[in-house]
Amino acid sequence: MPGVSGSELAARYPFAWHMAEAGTWESIRRHGLRSTSSLLDLYGVTGLERNRIESTHRPSATRLSAPGLPDAIVRDQAPMNERVLASVLDDGLSPRDWYRILNARVFFWVSHDRLERLLGGRLYRSRPHTVITADTGRLLALHQDRITLSPINSGNTMMVAMRRGLRTFLPLNAYPFHERRSARKEPVAEVAVNGLVPDIESIVVRVEERQAGADPRIVYTTV
Repeated sequence: MPGVSGSELAARYPFAWHMAEAGTWESIRRHGLRSTSSLLDLYGVTGLERNRIESTHRPSATRLSAPGLPDAIVRDQAPMNERVLASVLDDGLSPRDWYRILNARVFFWVSHDRLERLLGGRLYRSRPHTVITADTGRLLALHQDRITLSPINSGNTMMVAMRRGLRTFLPLNAYPFHERRSARKEPVAEVAVNGLVPDIESIVVRVEERQAGADPRIVYTTV
């Protein structure tokens, strides 16, 4: 039977990591860790600009401004190639559909190796990033009803592009965790929270400013 309990998931992956734009921790702490769509809601972005950000490929980052709020950065989708993406989508999905699926979610890695590869990758190693380390058990306790799991890097089509569709993101009770483990596959690549994590400070273990080849700088810690 498919499915994994929150306690099993947290035992296998006690920590989860989110990579954000450098220098954004205080804003995240105040306004929550938000998906792109939730961030657009907060900044009142509508119409054609919202459609461009939410439903089309972002080769570079986009800056948001609004009265009374600090400027925010919507990060790029540089690891995705739209032509390749279109060729690996199932269930009749278009690239536009996939961008909207991704933009509705906040993503966490559960593999530290994946985080390090992203930090050291060609697209991101030349600049600093804010890295949030979260306690997976606390994240699940607060938001399990809005959490889905993915077996792939859903925002990447570089190297070998995995197929993806409506069943890429599944809730814990439907996710084939044990089947993947029995097949000697890493069970989970991403933990995704729909919407936002408003209480991010309550699940954080540590926040660092990171850049490939440099020592981390701790900006917040609970230990």
